[in-house]
Amino acid sequence: MTFADLNFILRLIPIFLLIYYLAPAKVRPWLLLVGSLGFYYVNEPMLIIVMAAGAVLNFLLALINFKKRNKIILAIAIILDVLWLGAFKASAPLHLGLLIPLGLSYFVFKLISYQVDLFKGKVEKLSFVNYLVYLFMFPQVIAGPIARYDYVISNKYWAKREGSRRERFGQILCQLEEGLKLFAIGLFFKVMVADHIAVLWNELKTIGYESISTPLAWIGAYSYSLNLYFDFWGYSLMAAGLGIMLGFEFIINFDQPYFAASISDFYRKWHSTLGTWFRDYIYFPLGGNRKGKLRTVFNLIIVWAVTGIWHGSTLNFLIWAGVLCLIIIFEKLLLSKAPKLFKVVGHLNVWLIIPVTWVIFAIHSLKDLRLYLLRMFPVINVGVAVNAKDFRYSLMEYGVYLVLGLIFVMPFVTNLYRKHKDNVFVVLMIFVMFWVSIFSLSNSAGNPFMYLRF
Repeated sequence: MTFADLNFILRLIPIFLLIYYLAPAKVRPWLLLVGSLGFYYVNEPMLIIVMAAGAVLNFLLALINFKKRNKIILAIAIILDVLWLGAFKASAPLHLGLLIPLGLSYFVFKLISYQVDLFKGKVEKLSFVNYLVYLFMFPQVIAGPIARYDYVISNKYWAKREGSRRERFGQILCQLEEGLKLFAIGLFFKVMVADHIAVLWNELKTIGYESISTPLAWIGAYSYSLNLYFDFWGYSLMAAGLGIMLGFEFIINFDQPYFAASISDFYRKWHSTLGTWFRDYIYFPLGGNRKGKLRTVFNLIIVWAVTGIWHGSTLNFLIWAGVLCLIIIFEKLLLSKAPKLFKVVGHLNVWLIIPVTWVIFAIHSLKDLRLYLLRMFPVINVGVAVNAKDFRYSLMEYGVYLVLGLIFVMPFVTNLYRKHKDNVFVVLMIFVMFWVSIFSLSNSAGNPFMYLRF
């Protein structure tokens, strides 16, 4: 069960929210924990035991860490968590037959974040229920975003609030409305944009990469870029909307990445909670950019190597990470010395190179990857039975969804929403978007979120 499941949207969430807000404030963390464990159990009835065991072991280490602030205990906790994640990640290439639990990476990242922040004194009080809610809360357990522990303990509705019952009821309704808007928009991005564009990318696989024209190869690269973006951004908005409905703050996980000033800026804006996690818990502890250029290059290589390995065991992920790392090093050490040139080239890198790197990310077979890249850049003719006009059919068939994607990727759309989100016409439009998505879901099997097993 995912957020795009009709039973989840139309039954479970309304019932859970009703129970959640009818209960006393001090009971709500427990209700959220029970609901989150139930949600995870529905998806992983066996693997929840593995997750729970890891959570309990980490809390026992946290108890020692909290009292003694011992670096050895911190190191043991981090090493165990990394080994745990590594064992499941290594399962596929070693043919061990282990299924990666849903959202394991994000779960482990939260564990490491908690242990490090606790060691640094950022966690002032231990609470087993708050700790478990932080790890298992259902809006974030599948694919992030990666919140920090203070996000959980700052919940608006876990403490008794001042004001009359009528005022508190009004505040809750406003919170629910705000969350519902984001959830509906995210659902539309997932169901009506990402899922429909995904069909185009799948059709290219069916045709065979050697039989697509160069224009269609480029359309395919941009379609996959939009598919991945709206799938993941849609999920993030749905997760954020659910969090707001439960009394949490909004977490920005995507901030107009395709209008970033450079590749490095792109990855500060793309899945930003993951980026800041790598920055705070890997890049900065290695020294960041504070120890000279050579050390900065070394640190960037380590971070991107870890990023590539984390994404998958096939060689294409290391190539993807390596290409991005080289471009970022070039931007930081050379291109940044010419600000005017950087301003132009940085944007071109985002618009032209990022889609190419997503092709590397998407195609696991090096043979198929070579074919696709040679169709994009036909320096060698590897085409077989190519229809030079095939891109016209694809544009006629999927043009509406590609145009929708190109419109919604524009910053002005987000800015308009922020300024006019309470306007009656905007609310009506979101209402229509929601029910169009529901209608589409009721008539299709739906596609799972692309990051479910990370």
